[in-house]
Amino acid sequence: MKKILIYLVRGYQRFISPAFPPSCRYYPTCSNYMIKAIQTHGALKGTVMGTARILRCHPFVKGGIDYV
Repeated sequence: MKKILIYLVRGYQRFISPAFPPSCRYYPTCSNYMIKAIQTHGALKGTVMGTARILRCHPFVKGGIDYV
């Protein structure tokens, strides 16, 4: 399951993300954070952590470094 989720995120990074200007306010980027969270914490918890990170990433937040 982890490999499938990581494959989907990598597909997003390769095919969808280049069509939009860079806008992630965090380091690492939200998609890289999701991959690392899935690798570190497993499919379920990693996906929840990555989704929460994406929901926090908007123009009204300062951003910064956010390690997994």
